[in-house]
Amino acid sequence: MFLSPRHSQIIQMAKDNGRVLVDDLAAHFDVTPQTIRKDLNDLCEQRLLTRIHGGALFPSGIENMEYESRRKIAAEEKRAIGRAAARLIPDNASLFINIGTTTEAVSEALLDHNGLMVITNNINVANRMRVLPSFEVVIAGGVVRGSDGGIVGEAAVDFIKQFKVDYAVIGVSAIDHDGALLDFDFREVKVAQAIIANARQVILVSDSTKFERTAPVRIGHLSQVDTFITDRCDIATVRRICLDNEVELIETAAK
Repeated sequence: MFLSPRHSQIIQMAKDNGRVLVDDLAAHFDVTPQTIRKDLNDLCEQRLLTRIHGGALFPSGIENMEYESRRKIAAEEKRAIGRAAARLIPDNASLFINIGTTTEAVSEALLDHNGLMVITNNINVANRMRVLPSFEVVIAGGVVRGSDGGIVGEAAVDFIKQFKVDYAVIGVSAIDHDGALLDFDFREVKVAQAIIANARQVILVSDSTKFERTAPVRIGHLSQVDTFITDRCDIATVRRICLDNEVELIETAAK
């Protein structure tokens, strides 16, 4: 999701003032009220604002906005990572795509493919890819997290275990310098572990900011993946793990 300058300004104004009004925005941007109503409807559909009569409110809860903000962290790097991952996946392949802003960038880059079977526990991915007639999109059942549209829990794990696919595209919340792949939600971790176990080729996608973060729940280890795509890897121990375990390291920003 990439916001136009006017949409970004509207969100900032709503954040600063708690709400925005159609007539005030129309005067501020010198556009018609109809244009502003469409802007607000678009932003509310994306759950960035909450519609009220005559305007919109900035959401009282910040969890969803935090997720939308995470989409914008290293956004260019994520798009490049997404394109690199998409180049590894041929037409007519079957694949898992899990939860995350970088895996969503991969799903966007895959839209020019044909004949894909996509199994996902990410509502955003399913919604983006379902419109293509040559794609078969299968979505896991389970508990839907309101913060990011991720589907987690034992039902999702059992669902994933029914498949054996060509590729898995996975994202993580953090990568430790010892190669540990980490996340925050143990329910999501169980799904990610099932995805890794039931794919012939595992592609880890993560921008380099994940080296600077930590999280409490262990998904697995870098040595379990086949390909690791990042913008840049300056961590010597991580590079050594890739080399020692024949993990292909692709750096999209490498000179």
